[in-house]
Amino acid sequence: MGPESPSTVPEVVVRLRAIEVSAPPADGVVCFARLYREVTEAVEAQLAGGQPTGRPFLERLDVRFAGLFLAAFAAFEGGRAVPPAWVPLFSQRSQQGVAPLQFAIAGMNAHINRDLPVALVSTCRELGLNLAEASPEHAAFEQVNALLSQVEARIKGLYLTGWLHAVDRLVHRFHRLDDVVAMWDVARARDAAWTNGQALWALHETPPLATAFVESLDRMVGLAGRGLLLPADTLIQRIGRVLR
Repeated sequence: MGPESPSTVPEVVVRLRAIEVSAPPADGVVCFARLYREVTEAVEAQLAGGQPTGRPFLERLDVRFAGLFLAAFAAFEGGRAVPPAWVPLFSQRSQQGVAPLQFAIAGMNAHINRDLPVALVSTCRELGLNLAEASPEHAAFEQVNALLSQVEARIKGLYLTGWLHAVDRLVHRFHRLDDVVAMWDVARARDAAWTNGQALWALHETPPLATAFVESLDRMVGLAGRGLLLPADTLIQRIGRVLR
């Protein structure tokens, strides 16, 4: 991780809040940062409430995990190359017709599917742990899944309410946002990330294969991100945007 990386979970929250106020609320990166900050605060509150077995692992994982997003965003802001998984969100952050929920989920797609396996491996190596499924760390990791699912459901509800959305559902029975919501599940994505982390861990003795694995994963996640960011607005929504 580079100089942009945070060192504590509270610092992660501060950095995400700074991104939230750096651009208009409808900005794609801001939409993701807002969701990410709320999830991080919820996890931090749970850890503070007492989960002693997995707490050191989860806190260090959170910091390393966030550092990958923050480093990628800093690279983009500085005109440097970024991982392909992040290119769709960063390059289309001002795209008209893309709903805030799409931006938020596209960010989760890049962060969980690409960054989380990398963060899992680096965290376990730093702490002298492994990625065995019978480990206390895996149990702690899965406990967080339930919390994340609750937070995600609440955030989706906030993004998918309002009279305009209700009218739009009547006119367009199969709304693009329904497709986006249906194809994303945070718990399944995190389970896949653990499995990909195990695969990356197993390739430790063959660095060229490990690099090729991450590059391939990066490209596939980027492809999914482009699909998640196809414009979702309809005639009803476009009229509503003009009337605001």
